[in-house]
Amino acid sequence: MLRPVTLHHKVLDNPLHSIYPFLEMPGSRHRRLRHPHRTPRLIAPIPSATPPPDPVADLRFIRDTMERSASFTAVPGWGQVILGLTALAAARLAAQQSNSSGWLKIWLAEGVLAAIIAFISIRQKANRRGLPIFTGPGRRVAFGLFPPLIAGALLTFLLQRAGLQSALAPAWLLLYGAGIITGGAYSVAIVPVMGVCFMGIGALATIAPVAWNNWLLAVGFGGLHIVFGFLIARRHGG
Repeated sequence: MLRPVTLHHKVLDNPLHSIYPFLEMPGSRHRRLRHPHRTPRLIAPIPSATPPPDPVADLRFIRDTMERSASFTAVPGWGQVILGLTALAAARLAAQQSNSSGWLKIWLAEGVLAAIIAFISIRQKANRRGLPIFTGPGRRVAFGLFPPLIAGALLTFLLQRAGLQSALAPAWLLLYGAGIITGGAYSVAIVPVMGVCFMGIGALATIAPVAWNNWLLAVGFGGLHIVFGFLIARRHGG
């Protein structure tokens, strides 16, 4: 009868590392490999192809844009100077007339010529600055300016038919000044000041002798246009 064989050690009692020593994990005492400390490399900035923005230029652009959207800046300074010169020439020719009909014809012709010069000069300045004429502030200026001018044209024939030619000069100056004030409210600040000056001369014409009417028209339509035209040309670019 065979005797059972007894093992001195059970298989499970043997530590694993004695059987498979290569499976032993490194302990905390093992020195870990350390990577050498690397200093970060400074990356040079890539040069930009476009120059940096100029804050002053940006502010100037914003200011010009807001000014264009809020007011009509295409008021022609040099055009007004031309208007003043033609008005002085008309006043001189009108003073040489022997009757009131000739005097009136010269000033009516001057009014038509002045309207043509004003329209051409406004259009040229507006195109040069890229501003619309009949939209935005330009339309508001027209709505403020045209009604007094149309009223002045209708009153001219009414006063002439009624034999009140002495009232023409005060009416023209007052209505033109009122139109400049109402239309100039949507333009640069100096334009309403010019309208107030026209109304001041018109008020003077209402109490001055009739013989002064022609020269008061010369001072208003001639002198004021020239003075304010130079100021507008210097301050607002032509």
